[in-house]
Amino acid sequence: MKILTDWGFTREGWRNNSHGEYLVLLQGALLAVFAILPVYQLPGFKIESTQLIYLSWIIASILSLSGLIFIIKGLIDLGKNLTPLPYPREDGELVQTGIYGIVRHPLYSGLIFAAIGWTIFQISLSHLIATAILLIFFDIKARREETWLSEKYPDYSEYRQRVKKLIPGIY
Repeated sequence: MKILTDWGFTREGWRNNSHGEYLVLLQGALLAVFAILPVYQLPGFKIESTQLIYLSWIIASILSLSGLIFIIKGLIDLGKNLTPLPYPREDGELVQTGIYGIVRHPLYSGLIFAAIGWTIFQISLSHLIATAILLIFFDIKARREETWLSEKYPDYSEYRQRVKKLIPGIY
């Protein structure tokens, strides 16, 4: 399929993981597991206060909506540079504007924010653990991606110093 080759997928890449193909598969598996993961709440732990429940729903909604905005804006700002692979496209350019001026990996950030939002909404220990795993995974994937971006774009190190990786203003 042409879209897969445009994104940088090759038979050779699938054989030797040269562009991070296995990370894409692992990401898909982790997100699928998160989606079907049963909610596990600590036995005996229940929020009795209606106000606290509503507060948790508001926080969860804000985080989830922020995640959705990060994902949509990241896709729009990335434009023709989009690829699911952590390896940059051959014909790509370094995007430093829009949401990429706030965080270097808004698609990963958006997924993390949405996962945290769902975890809070469900008050789920199982999803909290899964969210921690997602955060670790996206940090590792971003690290690998940034190695390739640094090799391709000489001004990436300056951008890296200026803009946080996954959580705006924090990390």
